[in-house]
Amino acid sequence: MPYIPHTGADVRAMLDRIGVDCIDQLFDEIPPELRVDSLPGVPAPLSEMEVARLAAERAAMDSRCLNFIGAGAYEHHIPAPVWALATRGEIYSAYTPYQAEASQGTLQIMYEYQSMIAGLTGMDVSNASLYDGASALAEACLMAVRAHRRSQSARILMPASVNPVWRKVARAITEGQRLQLETLPVDPARGTTDPKSLERYTGQDVTAIVIQQPNFFGQLEDIEALTRWARANGALVIAAVNPVSLALLAPPGEWGEGGADIACGDAQPFGVPLSSGGPYVGFMASRIEHVRQMPGRIAGRTVDADGRPGFTLTLQAREQHIRRGKATSNICTNQGLLMTAATIHLALLGPAGLERVARACVARTQELIAALTRIDGIRCAFAGPRFHEAVLQFDRPVAPLLESLAAEGIIGGLDLSRDYPELGHALLTCATETRTSADVECYASLLKRLLGRQAAA
Repeated sequence: MPYIPHTGADVRAMLDRIGVDCIDQLFDEIPPELRVDSLPGVPAPLSEMEVARLAAERAAMDSRCLNFIGAGAYEHHIPAPVWALATRGEIYSAYTPYQAEASQGTLQIMYEYQSMIAGLTGMDVSNASLYDGASALAEACLMAVRAHRRSQSARILMPASVNPVWRKVARAITEGQRLQLETLPVDPARGTTDPKSLERYTGQDVTAIVIQQPNFFGQLEDIEALTRWARANGALVIAAVNPVSLALLAPPGEWGEGGADIACGDAQPFGVPLSSGGPYVGFMASRIEHVRQMPGRIAGRTVDADGRPGFTLTLQAREQHIRRGKATSNICTNQGLLMTAATIHLALLGPAGLERVARACVARTQELIAALTRIDGIRCAFAGPRFHEAVLQFDRPVAPLLESLAAEGIIGGLDLSRDYPELGHALLTCATETRTSADVECYASLLKRLLGRQAAA
């Protein structure tokens, strides 16, 4: 919070200078019916000492637990140099690099980040970050409508296997611009989008289809069949991907014939802590023919008048510049600091390190599934390959079990009953490279005891 040094006398002197009796008069243009006298639920003001004590108490409540939840935000190991470098003054406080000659370091980081994302996704070009994965998906849908000029429908096919939070955000952002997000069903046996569900759209004007890989359940979609259908029916392909998985899986640029048109997702797994839900950092990449429809900004590498290499903002078609009403986005302050952390993280890991992380995630998830499904009353919901998440079905409600696990210091996963009631008593659980065999055994043993106590009761 800001420190305001003005005394009562200072405020009185300023009011006298501008000729008003009180601060409220500065807002007299606001109609009385729009004013709020009080905010229910907001506590009384506190002193600096009281605020510091309250913050310390709240921080102590956020204790370290064994974490087995993913659902779009993942606990990965963050090497110490990442934030030791990202929080240096010359990086931590750097703002939008409009003045290229004074911002070469920031611009080079943006350029390196773009190069890494483009290489990882197999796409031609990347922008210099967005807010998070959910808003990146929404921006990708808007971009697809702008880029696909032959389509007049603004219809986006959105599988139910896409992260439900991302779907809600995409709908909230795009509905005012008359986009139609139409839901594709989930195959109950495999937890993926059935390509046969697309048959009823064949021959229709569909602007784009979204494919999340791996999907929200951790299952791997049939990207070849879905991409082929899109190509055959003149629809663009929006790939929403977990960037860690791309160390093992085919990048969006290589999907089907010609690859995806737009790739997006959340770069949170690269050096960004969970932080109780944010801030995170979204990424977006595309084929070169769509680059002028891409939101945000792009840093480019060039040479100066003396032939020395340098960096500059190449494309920045934003509303605060010349385009105004024709801007491709209203992204002003993006997640530049988080992008910097992601760049450092990727540089430290390198391709071989990222592959080791991805393989460790797959192996630990298989170990977790095996341990939990050995317990009576628990089974794996879906067959088929997966990444580092899985859906487990229980013979009883999941919410009370999660509460009991949390009381013992284990975050067991996400109860899916609200977003996917058709799955019954279902739990989405996750394991990354940060979990050990001992962690998995601790989770399985405690869960088994809790189920046994419930049965006895």
